[in-house]
Amino acid sequence: MNRSPDAPLHVRWLGRVRYQDAWALQHGLFDQGPDQHLLLLEHPHVYTLGVRADPAHILVDPATVGAEVVATDRGGDVTYHGPGQLVGYPILSLPGKDGGTMADTVAYVAAVEQLVIDVLADLGLPADRLPGFPGVWVDVAGPAPRKICAIGVRVSRGRTLHGFALNVAPDLAMFGHIVPCGLVGKEVTSLAAERVDVSMEQVVDAVVARATARWGAGGHDRHDVVWRHRASDLAPFSRGEGPGELAGTVRSPVGAESAQNLRRRAASGQPSPAAAEGTSVRLLGRLAEAGVAQGLAIGERKPEWMRANVRIGDDYLRLKRTMRDLDLVTVCEEAGCPNIFECWADGTATFMVNGERCTRACGFCLVDTRKPEPADPGEPERVAEAVERMGLDYVVLTTVARDDLADGGALHIAATIEAIRRRTPDAQVEVLISDCKGDPAALQLIFDARPEVLAHNVETVPRLQRAVRPSASYARSLAVLARAKRAGLITKSSLVVGMGETTDEVEAALVDLRGVGTDIVTIGQYLRPTSHHLPVARWWTPDELAALKAAGEAMGITHVEASPLTRSSHHAKQAAAAARATLAFAD
Repeated sequence: MNRSPDAPLHVRWLGRVRYQDAWALQHGLFDQGPDQHLLLLEHPHVYTLGVRADPAHILVDPATVGAEVVATDRGGDVTYHGPGQLVGYPILSLPGKDGGTMADTVAYVAAVEQLVIDVLADLGLPADRLPGFPGVWVDVAGPAPRKICAIGVRVSRGRTLHGFALNVAPDLAMFGHIVPCGLVGKEVTSLAAERVDVSMEQVVDAVVARATARWGAGGHDRHDVVWRHRASDLAPFSRGEGPGELAGTVRSPVGAESAQNLRRRAASGQPSPAAAEGTSVRLLGRLAEAGVAQGLAIGERKPEWMRANVRIGDDYLRLKRTMRDLDLVTVCEEAGCPNIFECWADGTATFMVNGERCTRACGFCLVDTRKPEPADPGEPERVAEAVERMGLDYVVLTTVARDDLADGGALHIAATIEAIRRRTPDAQVEVLISDCKGDPAALQLIFDARPEVLAHNVETVPRLQRAVRPSASYARSLAVLARAKRAGLITKSSLVVGMGETTDEVEAALVDLRGVGTDIVTIGQYLRPTSHHLPVARWWTPDELAALKAAGEAMGITHVEASPLTRSSHHAKQAAAAARATLAFAD
């Protein structure tokens, strides 16, 4: 797995990421190799235990100081991570020691230490190693050396995990609740405590410059999630403020148009009747901070290739009656999918479970965001009955986000899969899930139900995450896919283009999806459902989308479906068959 000398280094600033999500993402990138990655991020308050850690070195109940505890597979003792601390995870394939195949772990640790020493020098703070003590220290020759950066790595099969934690401006009191790295009587410091006035972004820039010089001989690419993420960005439910409102409601001189009418208009490609643009100042502000200054007017005529044919035939009407008879919800209707007429005429639909109200408010989505109702325990059996009635051999399930439920709705999804299998044993099931807040136990409930395809969408490029899906996390989404791949499932994700991203950014997202082993990726053009949603920045042409398909498959993604009207579940059966055939051939 030794790296090629011309392998580029993929650098990502990921913002604030829970430790368990970062752990899963690291391991996904590690498993898939041999690409080179550098993940830079902050963690919420957490104490981590290395493989040889003494639990007694945590001196308080972590819950009393707002921290969690995680046992991990790195070396070393106990340490603290939290806001204001820059954590770097290089995932690299190291050259063999002395020309052999075994990596030189000691040399690698020294290289990480030297990188941090050089960064601190660039920022105006002299630092060095302290003999006999790992990490990076300041005032080494003085009476009271102070540790400013912890180093904890793991090298397996010549590939690296974990990395360094550099104190920029964390709450140093959090270190007082542990024996940091098991070192009694040694002080901990930070750039801020040493009176070096720099921002986190400046420190990240300095680290990237040094890291790309050291590990980026084959070039590098860097992509950042946004640098600010406020509570006001989140959906009302996610902020703890109770019910939200109907997504995309358009106020006009004659009152609010119903969601049903809005979905009907969106599905048929008709513009909203609103006389003026209604996108919120907050949403437009998030776009502006991401560098998207303007978009197309909602009434602007769509290109010919964006027009979906309306096919209301007997099959369409029969499927619609089945859905109404069984009181079922489809994402086809709820999200205003432009392919509804084609898919329903072919007798296929994507069932939406866990209700029809989502606890998140993504800037591109038409699904209702009012406070959700309790999950319906009879829904799994009704979905299974619909599958049986329709004679389906390939079933797609999706779900709203249910952050109000302890398991994010995972048990309900698993129950639906099991109900389908009881009634129609030969049916293949694809599930498009939310992130279940990254809870490993909740996700495992779905994995254990063994869907034929596990889909979770990153939706957009890192830079636009805050504007497009502020209650979600790019790193967490990649971690969900990494966990599913580790569980032995075929994995799938989707990107929506036309919201202000560049070709390079889409290709970088494809690199990240390939990095965690995603087998199927769909890419389609964004259609603005109402004037209250994100504007369309531009129309991607069919040729441009075909080029993205070629680029993704050249990277090693098994199957990429890309066209103007492609959606996550469009041609799902065909995409899954193509992926299985390719994977079987590779085996």
